[in-house]
Amino acid sequence: MKLLRLALLLLFPLALSAQAIPAGTILPVQLETTLHAGKLRAGQAIHARVMQNIPGTAIHRGAKVVGRITAVTPNSVSLRFNAVISHGHRIPVSTNLRALASMMEVSEAHLPEEQASRGLVPENWTTQQIGGDMVYRGGGHVMGANGFVGNPTAYGVRDRLTANGPCRAAVDGNGRPQALWLFSSAACGVYGIPGLTIIHAGRSSGAIDLASPSHPLLIRSGGGLLLRVRGS
Repeated sequence: MKLLRLALLLLFPLALSAQAIPAGTILPVQLETTLHAGKLRAGQAIHARVMQNIPGTAIHRGAKVVGRITAVTPNSVSLRFNAVISHGHRIPVSTNLRALASMMEVSEAHLPEEQASRGLVPENWTTQQIGGDMVYRGGGHVMGANGFVGNPTAYGVRDRLTANGPCRAAVDGNGRPQALWLFSSAACGVYGIPGLTIIHAGRSSGAIDLASPSHPLLIRSGGGLLLRVRGS
């Protein structure tokens, strides 16, 4: 029995490292690298952390997402995320960007929406997601502009994406509810960083291009991203 358990423990990381993350899967991450155009250089590594268990995969909260800066000017940054590191093993990915939020937006989304909620434990708070959905914890649901979109879970929500502007709902046949952390089901674009624009979201190549024409580009560590895994 001990030998069987040891064999299973040895085989699990190998299976995980070989497992592709299904196309269309959302990866809600928090930046661990400050993107300051004046201090970045091409080739520099960037890091983020997965903030919620990912349905349909072995990727758990705390897994790392890594990538590199591919180009930089004082007012723009180009980057790619190329791997998830989970249980010490590297899973190659190519992603595009659905939504991006500032550190302050992330912080505010953690707080109860109503003063009355402040006397309750966090598990029963009502909170507002980045992009507008309302989360009614303690037995409630997640409600969007047109009604029910999903349910609260540990460390976030699990919702079905809805289309919004250039952002699509399900892609690559992946219509399952997604882990969206603090983002709404319709979150799309930039939140809380005036002047920042997503020039290219990376749909065709995985290359994400961000620009801030009016002042030097700065996205502080602690900001949030909704990445979506691209198909092959």
